[in-house]
Amino acid sequence: MQPVQKPQGDLVRTTLGVLAIGALIITSLWILRPFLAATIWATMIVVATWPLLLWFQARLWGRRVLAVAVMTLLLLLLFVAPLMLATATIVQHSAAIVGAAKSLINFRLPAPPDWLGGLPFVGEMAVSAWDQLASARPQDLIAQITPYADDIAKWSVAQAGSLGVLFVQFLLIVALAALMYASGETAARAVRQFGERLAGKYGVIAVTLGGQAIRGVALGVGVTAVIQSGIGGIGLALAGVPLAGPLTALMLMLCIAQLGPGLVLVPAIAWVYWTGDTLWGTVLLALGTVAMTIDNFVRPVLIRRGADLPLLLIFAGVIGGLLAFGLVGIFVGPVVLAVAYTLVGAWIADAGALAAGDAER
Repeated sequence: MQPVQKPQGDLVRTTLGVLAIGALIITSLWILRPFLAATIWATMIVVATWPLLLWFQARLWGRRVLAVAVMTLLLLLLFVAPLMLATATIVQHSAAIVGAAKSLINFRLPAPPDWLGGLPFVGEMAVSAWDQLASARPQDLIAQITPYADDIAKWSVAQAGSLGVLFVQFLLIVALAALMYASGETAARAVRQFGERLAGKYGVIAVTLGGQAIRGVALGVGVTAVIQSGIGGIGLALAGVPLAGPLTALMLMLCIAQLGPGLVLVPAIAWVYWTGDTLWGTVLLALGTVAMTIDNFVRPVLIRRGADLPLLLIFAGVIGGLLAFGLVGIFVGPVVLAVAYTLVGAWIADAGALAAGDAER
């Protein structure tokens, strides 16, 4: 009996249907493109802090509205308050900044230190460059800087605009997170159903592991960043470093971006020693060493507590995601690798089980 062949029109209709669905998905993503980054951030924040929301809800008479209000207020304090504090600090110290800039005109470099010329390979060039700067007149320096003044002004205007965009993005993230907090169970159920529709039970497992990866990275990266910046901030305050608060906030952002607190602490330690305060410089050096190395011990433990996944997989996802997608890639990278790891493992396990069944026959 000859097999029944489908009409050629069915293949054309199926192909056109797939193309239409693909075009619809691409168009929808293109329309929502301005909101994608904020949506991804809000999703990561909600998934990572969902247990905290339930904790607040249990202690606020079971009222979800009150728990959402508390979480929204915390997010506003976390995202918007530091930006406003940084802006207010710049405005508050604007006179000092202008005065420091004016004082640079009368600044004269001292003679180069003796050890500078003794450096191998670069000693003579360093001494020559130092002497040129020390002998230059303020008018000569201004003449050299003037051609770049226009570029500096354009860069300053662009950064001011970026701060405004960043402020709007933060507000959008908080608003989307509040909506997700209010209907989180419905969204989670829909995501599980979508995963089950795509890959059956393994799709549900992949969705669950994705959530665990987000919580593990948030716990490992976030808590470690808070600990590092807290220790570094205490050291800055004890050593009397100016603007210790904004520098601590900067350390927190650098630690979250996996750059570490050393970019702030090392110059601060050098500055304290330069002022001649060796005692507090040594204290800051000790606390800074702890802050710069403690992540090697704390982060792996916290990540393993939050996600039952290979630690190397999580680290590769964090670093690779950061390089590929920017700051949000810290969370996107581990989730993508966790889902891929789960699906590939399930596919290999199914192939092994099928081969074992055939061997028994």
